[in-house]
Amino acid sequence: MTRPSSLQLRLALAVGLAVTVLWLAAAALTAEKLGREMDTVFDTALRDAARRLLPLAIHGGRDRSGHQRDGGHDNDHGERVARLHEEDDLYTYVVRDGRGRVLLASEDAEQASFPPFAGVGFRQTDSQRLYYDRASRENVTIAVAEPLARRRAISRAMMLNLALPLLVVIPLSLGAIFLTVRSLLGPVRRLRGDLGQRGARNLDPLDDGGLPSELRPIVGGINGLLGRLGAAFEAERSFAANAAHELRTPVAGAIAQAQRLRAETDDARAAARATEIETTLKRLAGLSEKLMQLARAEGARLRGPEATDMRPILTLVASDMDRLGGGDRLSLALPEAPVLSDLDPDAFGILCRNLVENALKHGDPAAPVEVALSPDGLLTVTNACAAIPPEDLERLTARFVRSQSAGSEGTGLGLAIVRTIAERAGGDLEIRSPVPGRPVGFQVAFAFPRATDK
Repeated sequence: MTRPSSLQLRLALAVGLAVTVLWLAAAALTAEKLGREMDTVFDTALRDAARRLLPLAIHGGRDRSGHQRDGGHDNDHGERVARLHEEDDLYTYVVRDGRGRVLLASEDAEQASFPPFAGVGFRQTDSQRLYYDRASRENVTIAVAEPLARRRAISRAMMLNLALPLLVVIPLSLGAIFLTVRSLLGPVRRLRGDLGQRGARNLDPLDDGGLPSELRPIVGGINGLLGRLGAAFEAERSFAANAAHELRTPVAGAIAQAQRLRAETDDARAAARATEIETTLKRLAGLSEKLMQLARAEGARLRGPEATDMRPILTLVASDMDRLGGGDRLSLALPEAPVLSDLDPDAFGILCRNLVENALKHGDPAAPVEVALSPDGLLTVTNACAAIPPEDLERLTARFVRSQSAGSEGTGLGLAIVRTIAERAGGDLEIRSPVPGRPVGFQVAFAFPRATDK
């Protein structure tokens, strides 16, 4: 049997088991001591009964002249005293004279079950507890017997009455222990929940308020580790953003120089080389732009205090695509009512731009790119292409991973930026290929957090 993995359950079981054992041990000791006390009470009652019956038996055995009656040989069993009530069967007794003849006996007393007098005191047989007493002046003895079955029945009833409360108290104690342990471990559960929310996207320090003193050093160490991780991630993001930003100006200057060289030269080979240089520099400029977008998606706050209508942002992105020569392929569908969300407008613009650029670049040039925003806050971007295998589909949101149809174009960061924004903003991102209801195609659906009108 394996131990439970929960500390709460382990503590509850350990304390509950200890309390149960202590309860049972205390009950056993109490029962044993109570049994001895009851035996003493029974023996005292048996002795008192003999001492009360002996004078009565002597008095009843005298004749009218005041002499003790002789049992004689014609009355070996002596005089029998009938019971007044059927339930008066607690004791039986036998009164004998000095020669052992029975003078008086209870109605149901069997002489064979009363051993001869051997001295004042208690004796016990297999079925009875007896007390013997003697009147020395009258030379008369009495033996009073109590059935051991009666004592055992009373003992069983007593033990049952002692055990019945335990059957109620022990489960209640176990329940109280479990609830108490659960209540005391509440800060530990909250710490577990807070720690489970920490990750690359959330490195905020843990709250140590209300925690036991044994856990505060652990929380302090975790907060120190989270702080160092946050500093390392921030340094990485800052480096990428600063490097990309610093590259923009020299890359733009290099592109201008390549364009000027191509315009001024008459050498066809030099012009072709200048065109290649310009293409490479533009690809580098695009990469630096994507790196800055990725750094912003990873480091900036993506949720704002106020809700914004997302439709104008999507319209602006479509207009930019039109100026860049891809607007004739876009099919934009917007709802009439505002679609509100507290998602940062710049972050939503970056997400839309990357999705539309990805669809225009990798989709069929002869087919439109469908961009739709539903009233319930679902953005879908669909382009026509061959169906992508599931194993490739899962890799497309990783950094610097390109689709097989992309060739040498693209930076491999577009969908990675989209995924980062979706995760950090708390939205749902789903990539499908083929498009539902079609044999081919590629579709990205993003359900962003919405804010309803109040």
